[in-house]
Amino acid sequence: MPDRQPTPIGALVNAGIASSVPSGQKQPGVHAVVGGEGAGQAPLVLPWGRRKVLLLNATFEPLTALPLRRAVVLVVCGKAEVVHGDPQGAVVHSSTAQVVVPSVIRLANYVRVPYRGRVPLTRAGLMHRDRYRCAYCGGRAETIDHVVPRSRGGAHSWTNCVACCARCNHRKADKLLSELGWRLRVVPAAPRGPHWRLLAGVTEADPLWLPYLGEPAA
Repeated sequence: MPDRQPTPIGALVNAGIASSVPSGQKQPGVHAVVGGEGAGQAPLVLPWGRRKVLLLNATFEPLTALPLRRAVVLVVCGKAEVVHGDPQGAVVHSSTAQVVVPSVIRLANYVRVPYRGRVPLTRAGLMHRDRYRCAYCGGRAETIDHVVPRSRGGAHSWTNCVACCARCNHRKADKLLSELGWRLRVVPAAPRGPHWRLLAGVTEADPLWLPYLGEPAA
């Protein structure tokens, strides 16, 4: 583990948003409408708590995934611009403004990226690394497995954890691969690249993000 913990990039963004909304005031209410103008259409209520937006630095380096509402506030306040909007053409309306629902936004000013340290091992990150495929049979992965079981001294690390289907996970139990005659399809390794810290915390990445995330493999 690194000697010091990295400063979350989201903390820098949060600070920027907090300064754009006066203390004691609520953020303006918004609703989304599909089709641009919204004439004759009922507002589409978006799942604000689930939808994420990719935030890029001014240099197009991926920084983090923001909640949709927070991303809209950055755009409305002029701190970011929309790079890719919603494929369905949805827009967000407030009492005074209209903004395309973003999928990718870019900061207007460059933000210095703090020390990041190692990519944290998470279920989401591991699934992205292994492309949601079982390391043993190649089927659809549903869980994670320790190649050398924890009960037999195996570490909880990128090099000892793999994506695994429920069937193989049950069959393997606490056995070693040599005892089963199994082989790994790919030798597990810690992922590298500026986008992996972001992917480690995102369950599902929007396809529009992929050009900015580089090669999603270890």
